[in-house]
Amino acid sequence: MSRKRLKTTPELENNRIEEAVTLNNMTEQNRNTQSQNFSHVGAYSSLYTICQIVGLLLIFSVFYWIINFRGGFGFTEPKIIFNWHPLFMTIGFIYLFANSILHYRTFRSLKKRDLKNHHAIIHGFIIVLVLLAGWASFASHMYSNPPIPDLYSLHSWLGVVTISMFLSQFVSGFVSFLFPGIAAQYKEAVMPYHIFFGIFNFVLAIATSVLGFSEKLFFVLEDKYKTYPKEGLFGNFIGLLCIFYGGLVVFMVTKPEFKRQPKPEDGVLLTGALE
Repeated sequence: MSRKRLKTTPELENNRIEEAVTLNNMTEQNRNTQSQNFSHVGAYSSLYTICQIVGLLLIFSVFYWIINFRGGFGFTEPKIIFNWHPLFMTIGFIYLFANSILHYRTFRSLKKRDLKNHHAIIHGFIIVLVLLAGWASFASHMYSNPPIPDLYSLHSWLGVVTISMFLSQFVSGFVSFLFPGIAAQYKEAVMPYHIFFGIFNFVLAIATSVLGFSEKLFFVLEDKYKTYPKEGLFGNFIGLLCIFYGGLVVFMVTKPEFKRQPKPEDGVLLTGALE
């Protein structure tokens, strides 16, 4: 039997060439995209390692400052009771808060639902630490002789604003993104505000902490602060470390290239800038 040969016209040949070129271009683009993603993940991992080192150094510095300059920790004297306040606030409102908003980008291989649950759980731990820190502050003022007034300084005012905003974020986030039956349109409308106020809340926590360290140094050192004492210099170092840590976290959480790529199993769950 003789086989019929298909006639190849110039138009058909050109189409085949164009399809081959297009396919090659798409393949090359995919390779470039994957290469860029790997590069961004590697850069993020490096910055995340630095971020963890700086965060742990910050906690250790606050602990060292309290042990060596402020008399340590305890529940017997008002001044010693207060020392729990800066330590718990540093762990909760700076270190854990930073890790909670970086969680989506750090553990990008996990399911979106699991990441949301982890995000909420970390925030729950933060609330516990913040409440303990607040108790330490009020208790130390109340048991002092004479008692020290509460909520008169700018640091305390900003602290109230920061805590109130954090609690509002926690409640609104839980209702909007974890509570079943919420319409997708509502989630989509709330997401940009949740992201903005989350980052703003963290920046406010950093500013409040720096102001608190500075205020404490003024109170305990008074005129000695002007003579460059060791505690004053070390306290200033803690403040600078807070600012550096906060700037690094904000950079990592707002850089679009570090965003977690949506996965098929995410389903209809919304994606946000914090991922």
